[in-house]
Amino acid sequence: MHWDRLFEDLEGQLASEWEAERAALDAESERLRIARLELRARLRMLCALGAEAVIDLANGRRLPVTLRALGADWIAVTSRVADCTQAGPSTLLVPEHAIAGITLDHGMILASLEEPAPSEHALRERMTLGFVLRDLARRRVAVQVSTLTGEDAHGTIDRAAADHLDLAVHDRGDARRASAVHGFRVIPFSRLVAVRTPGTQMP
Repeated sequence: MHWDRLFEDLEGQLASEWEAERAALDAESERLRIARLELRARLRMLCALGAEAVIDLANGRRLPVTLRALGADWIAVTSRVADCTQAGPSTLLVPEHAIAGITLDHGMILASLEEPAPSEHALRERMTLGFVLRDLARRRVAVQVSTLTGEDAHGTIDRAAADHLDLAVHDRGDARRASAVHGFRVIPFSRLVAVRTPGTQMP
């Protein structure tokens, strides 16, 4: 009985040491995984979950939104704040460079750290901001463009080039007719903070 108890104690001690070593290895492996985790991977997970968040934009604005889709260099969100100037729900395209921060609840913070599943929208994730803006120009969709200076402009995108767009400025609710246009603006993509489209479906 003495030897049996001794072996049982030794087995228990060895099992505890192995468990502690395995836990330490798991913790180190997780630290290494987190160290390699990029913001894009977390945005992909948050979009897949339809996370509710508050996005801090580079121009100082804070937007309560639901994250919807991830592109090559942008995210699409829907506003969670009623806007009496919009006829229906609005989608906002936010360039990744315009995201100054994202406020989430603790559960979503932890969920965004998980390894994202293979994306079902691999093609969408290859679409650049310019590609999407060219589609809006082709469809003559009226937009509200917000810039880093905090200025908003309403109008229709006439064309989207490699790194900038041409906006025909007109009043909200007006169609893009020559008589309605009261100016034209060339806006670099690098100065864009958000492009709001009323009720537009993403490609």
